Amino acid sequence: MVYRFRIISDEVDDFLREIKIDSEATFYDLHEAILKSAGYKDDQMTSFFICDDDWEKEIEITLEDMGGGSSEEDTFVMKETPLSELLEDEKQKLLYVFDPLAERVFFIELSEIITGKDLQKAVCSRKEGEAPKQTIDFDEQMNTNTALDLDENFYGDQDFDMEDFDPDGFDMGGGGNPYDEDKY
Repeated sequence: MVYRFRIISDEVDDFLREIKIDSEATFYDLHEAILKSAGYKDDQMTSFFICDDDWEKEIEITLEDMGGGSSEEDTFVMKETPLSELLEDEKQKLLYVFDPLAERVFFIELSEIITGKDLQKAVCSRKEGEAPKQTIDFDEQMNTNTALDLDENFYGDQDFDMEDFDPDGFDMGGGGNPYDEDKY
């Protein structure tokens, strides 16, 4: 069987990749195909997540065995896990975390399962738009972001007058101290 994956980004509107890959290939093979199709280096601790229909993470497939999970919890490593072990249905959703420090992801959908065919290696069958930068340089991001404009209007209404403010902060319109009465 051949799986056809559709890959999009929430950072770049016209970014789209379609990758066809054999169902018996591993998640590592898919990882390599995604990196190649996006022009990324293989130097990040990437992960896949199998998601529910609302993109909530359910199962993680890591690049390396982290060894920290409890023995009851299944751990999946890309090189050891065939795609067919965790993916069975069309429209299955996955996240691919390509920049783990900034938690940036590609959204992946298993858009088609093609039966009766095999592929020796993954093929990028559709390529549109430029991929987002692989990693964000935090120093560069801080220098390029426009400074926040924290003038006197930042906290709300510019017509706010300090004279209108009740110094005790408890003016409830009835006069007197509202705590004098037992209303509890």
